Amino acid sequence: MDFGARDLSNDLAIITGASAGIGKSCALRLAQAGAPVVLGARRKARLDEVKGEIEGAVPGAQVHVHELDVTSRESLAAFLAFARGIGPIRIVVNNAGLAAGTGHVKDASADDWDKMLDTNVRAAFDVARETIGDLIKNGGDLVMMASVAGIDPYPGGAVYCATKSALQTFASSLRKEVLGHDVRVLTFDPGMVETEFSVVRFSDQDRAKQVYAGMRPLTGDDIADCVVFGVTRPRRMCIDRMLILSTDQSSATTVHRR
Repeated sequence: MDFGARDLSNDLAIITGASAGIGKSCALRLAQAGAPVVLGARRKARLDEVKGEIEGAVPGAQVHVHELDVTSRESLAAFLAFARGIGPIRIVVNNAGLAAGTGHVKDASADDWDKMLDTNVRAAFDVARETIGDLIKNGGDLVMMASVAGIDPYPGGAVYCATKSALQTFASSLRKEVLGHDVRVLTFDPGMVETEFSVVRFSDQDRAKQVYAGMRPLTGDDIADCVVFGVTRPRRMCIDRMLILSTDQSSATTVHRR
């Protein structure tokens, strides 16, 4: 994909949640676009595998990996110090997130709520706070990975939907704060994407497969293509928000199945 894309060879990109799914796809697509990439996730062995896959697919790719638990501020500080040692950070893909459980509020698990709030809200806010100074100094892009769930909340997902709505509101406010700097805040709202997301949510492979049964879900690569399109636009242009749905999905809960 080109579309008159600008060169990313001098734009060091860091990606959180890069061991699988959308994060892994963003790492690959950014490397294909010429960006040196730094991948962070808790599963270091899996990161090493992803690094090998990208280097095999993209000759000459500059791929670096570092263990990262976004819910730990100490881990985040170590990851960012590692990245800054490679070069100026110019692209931040704030992607790490999860859904846990499907209980209604009256019987939901407090532990599930804590996991989602810690990862999707506090940790994502921390990543933004700790990198926005880099982007102001260097010029760059902050990519926030939200969801259609933040726009269209549904029963059984009150807290997950609220976390994604929080990201959208946070990003909107932050974009206003950095106005006048060469910083873009880009928010992407994917719909149904077939990744490990549902496996994590349900802890059941078969149940996760049923989520996508009979319809054509998006892939991580579809979302990554949109992200790379956004960050390769001329600096005068900002993709402020982008809602990305399957052709078979018209809202968070309205899906055509064959």
